[in-house]
Amino acid sequence: MGRTEEILSKRASLRPVIMIFVTVGTHEQPFDRLVKEIDKLKGKNIITEQVFIQTGYSVYKPKFCEYEEFIKFNEMMEMIKKARIVITHGGPGSIMPVLYNGKVPIVVPRQKKHGEHVDAHQVHFCKKLEEKGKILAVYKIEEIENKIKNYESFANKLIDIKKKKEDHMEKLKNISEAMDELCKKLLKNRKY
Repeated sequence: MGRTEEILSKRASLRPVIMIFVTVGTHEQPFDRLVKEIDKLKGKNIITEQVFIQTGYSVYKPKFCEYEEFIKFNEMMEMIKKARIVITHGGPGSIMPVLYNGKVPIVVPRQKKHGEHVDAHQVHFCKKLEEKGKILAVYKIEEIENKIKNYESFANKLIDIKKKKEDHMEKLKNISEAMDELCKKLLKNRKY
């Protein structure tokens, strides 16, 4: 391979890949409910883009999606960066890297009633993040199709709400600083 081909090859690998990345984390209980649903949506061509699933200890093996049981952390970070949509379980170790990369994840918390975890802590954690407008939560697996189909709309709404809150906080900060300056001037000019 000549120098030009090498440069073009590197540039091509830097382009974002239109894909969905799914991670179920490293918890030792299977998360077949999520893996099966994503594979089903891909098999029915509801999801038309490339899908890669990190399946963990899931028993179900995808038929229509690329997958690995486990991937290295740096590979996961690369997948998060390249993916248009990241779908994750409700573990902080999987959610936070997505948020740090400025993306809104679709989060399906593992649930005790489905034998996916020992308690409901992922559901509680997701509800807190959802209240703060950080994630798109899916508590019933059949809701995930709608979240994927309308991802941009849902994610942009959260981003717009966050921006409005930030703008509002900036205005409040400016008003507070102006009030402080005014009070300082009034106290300075005050005669006893």
